[in-house]
Amino acid sequence: MGAGVSTLDCAAHTTREINSWLKTAARGVAQMRDTMQVDEGTTDAHLLENAATTSGEADVVLLNPDSRHNLAVGIVTPLRLRIEGPVGYYCAGLCDGIDVRISGGAGWGLAENLMGGRVWLRDSAGSSAGATMRGGELFIGGDAGARCAVAMKGGVMVVGGDVGIMTGFMMQKGVLIVGGDAGEALGDSLYEGKIYVRGTIESLGSDAHIVEMTEDDAQMLIRVLDKCEVPALSGAKPTDFKKIESAKRLYNFNTKEKEIWKSAL
Repeated sequence: MGAGVSTLDCAAHTTREINSWLKTAARGVAQMRDTMQVDEGTTDAHLLENAATTSGEADVVLLNPDSRHNLAVGIVTPLRLRIEGPVGYYCAGLCDGIDVRISGGAGWGLAENLMGGRVWLRDSAGSSAGATMRGGELFIGGDAGARCAVAMKGGVMVVGGDVGIMTGFMMQKGVLIVGGDAGEALGDSLYEGKIYVRGTIESLGSDAHIVEMTEDDAQMLIRVLDKCEVPALSGAKPTDFKKIESAKRLYNFNTKEKEIWKSAL
């Protein structure tokens, strides 16, 4: 860590105190950017980058998180945050514009309802990672548990390893890229979301099917894989993946296809 970096030892504070401190730091960064406006409201990006680096307020570090739950929740002002160690449930939930790097694993609900920004996890995540995501990027270096990307409504989620049962359940929008294998009922009842799997698929959920990859899909995968910094996907190519999307048979109830609806319930 360079000079000027703000650090906080989680062991000496309550979760409420930690999250309050993070929000104060984020507001400080926003105020600093406001004061550096130049020439009729334009901004000198170089000056702002230097200020963010040297002030320490835009490069905040949490030490000794010790798998604590609910860290960095509800931050909606841009802030670059590093967490040195594993985190518990619901880390970085309800955030917008935050850049979080976690050098460990995570419990349930990582980046739940992420609205914008980026969350990067070095190791594996528990169940429901990326649940109800609306935007931003979630990159997981290891595996993810059951129901990751459940009810996902936007954004991009990348899992370097395997994903558990019911991944992508009722996924409505967005992109999920899986570098390993997928468990049972992948993409059950999904709508407009798209899932790409590099490994094997134990079974597809109701109304999910494998379709041919397009050139747009390939270009998108190249862009995402190039930036996600997930070692397990180093060297991966678009042709390594299978694309899963909705067959759209559940959009409207059809009495002739009632067995589809039974399996979806």
